[in-house]
Amino acid sequence: MSFFKKFFTKKKEEDLDKGLEKTNTSFIEKISKAVAGKSTVDVEVLDELEQILISSDVGLDTTVKIIERIEARVARDKYVSTTELDSILRDEIVELLSENNTEDFADFIIPTETRPYVLMVVGVNGVGKTTTIGKLAYQFKLKGRKVVLGAGDTFRAAAVDQLKIWSDRVGCDFYSKGMNTDPAAVAYETVQYAINNHCDVAIIDTAGRLHNKIGLMNELTKIKKSANKKMEGAPHDVMLVLDATTGQNAIEQCTKFTEATEVSCLALTKLDGTAKGGVAIGISDQFKIPIKYIGIGEGISQLQIFNKKAFVESLFKKTNSTT
Repeated sequence: MSFFKKFFTKKKEEDLDKGLEKTNTSFIEKISKAVAGKSTVDVEVLDELEQILISSDVGLDTTVKIIERIEARVARDKYVSTTELDSILRDEIVELLSENNTEDFADFIIPTETRPYVLMVVGVNGVGKTTTIGKLAYQFKLKGRKVVLGAGDTFRAAAVDQLKIWSDRVGCDFYSKGMNTDPAAVAYETVQYAINNHCDVAIIDTAGRLHNKIGLMNELTKIKKSANKKMEGAPHDVMLVLDATTGQNAIEQCTKFTEATEVSCLALTKLDGTAKGGVAIGISDQFKIPIKYIGIGEGISQLQIFNKKAFVESLFKKTNSTT
């Protein structure tokens, strides 16, 4: 590994650790208290661990799965020391994520056989959807890809302007029909623009209103059909953006959007602003949809590819402040 590759790998790990610091501190401190004065993992320790996972917004059903796995391991091995609990918990969570279609994406890549690659982005207002689109466009630009952003959120005040600011900041193309226009028409014409201008990637923003399920379903279906009408197979991915700081509310949002459209991947934002980063585990387990990106800071480069092993390692990493 070259010096520069080592440097950037280390920087990425440090950013992840910093982004998960609040969740990490909460986890480690609570687990340390749960095992204080105990040498083996017993019923009392498991009860404490269950409460820790639930309070970190892992979710009840997923927490029960994890506890049952650890109980089975304790029963099988007869004796499990409390010093082993961290590593056992890490192993079980990584295994759970592996079973739930969460892949370890290597980089900000697009399918080589698809040009343009069309990504439709959905999510409620305030989750960081526009910011995530901008940061993702930035990462694709760093890889030498030509990107166009389509302003399909045509109803919210300033939504079009915000996306335009991001396109200027990133240095990518921008397509808009202005405010109060048909989002499906924007999707169709953004794909058309991408084809005509030889873009590698077209990212289409959508309205973030959480209206009734029928209205949401009809609107998103219309946008998808419109993109597909221009290019068969488009959009190639539908990405749902969720705000980690909302905890269990993020799971409720995921429920609504997965009922309304075929969400193929997730982006989890604002992990640096919460101690409830465990919601990533619960969402992955409950919906079986891969988490592709995580936001761990406000900086333009602080959108990372989600790597389940690196995420879990950082979640349980002991630092000077947690030892």
